[in-house]
Amino acid sequence: MSRQPRTQNVTTDAGEARITWVASPAPRLVLAVSHGAGGGIEARDLQALAATLPGHGVTVALVEQPWRVAGKKLAPAPKTLDTGWRGLWPALTAPGLPVVSGGRSAGARVACRTATELGAAAVLALSFPLHPPGKPEKSRADELLGAGVPTLVVQGGNDPFGRPDEFPPGPYELTEVPHGDHGFAVAKRSGVTEEQTMAVLTDAVAGWITSLG
Repeated sequence: MSRQPRTQNVTTDAGEARITWVASPAPRLVLAVSHGAGGGIEARDLQALAATLPGHGVTVALVEQPWRVAGKKLAPAPKTLDTGWRGLWPALTAPGLPVVSGGRSAGARVACRTATELGAAAVLALSFPLHPPGKPEKSRADELLGAGVPTLVVQGGNDPFGRPDEFPPGPYELTEVPHGDHGFAVAKRSGVTEEQTMAVLTDAVAGWITSLG
């Protein structure tokens, strides 16, 4: 039987944040995932993970950064995002389980930048924004390569922020979601449905988390 999600407000130095807990009946770890700079926890990939992973022994914590909770339209500077994430960490570790730090886009960058400092068990980087669209010279690869813990990148094959073949070699795993854009949407002409696309993503994440032991 599935459990109803539970929300928890958390005060951080960047403002009031919010966690939506989607509990596993038999959790062995927590996956904490935050949204990107242009959306919230309603993103299709975050919702797919929250629907799937509790059945694999993973409690999913969907994290809303303070700027989203406050109803603002634009994300603050990376330093402020990191401050919010640090402030949330005690609540995320309160269940006493290992925590995989994750997020999509800007949230993935936060997870990479703070993983070692916070003691994350691993990092899940969804749609890591390797560079701004059309500006491959402005690479953010150092953030990904510096995570310092086991890392999985899940990247759309058509992501303008960095296609899978643009990523440098490094100590991380990468799963490609064929035809996916930055939000893992796929064009109808691809012949692939959103359900199939999300299955690629959730299967990859579930298998990787199981491999963490």
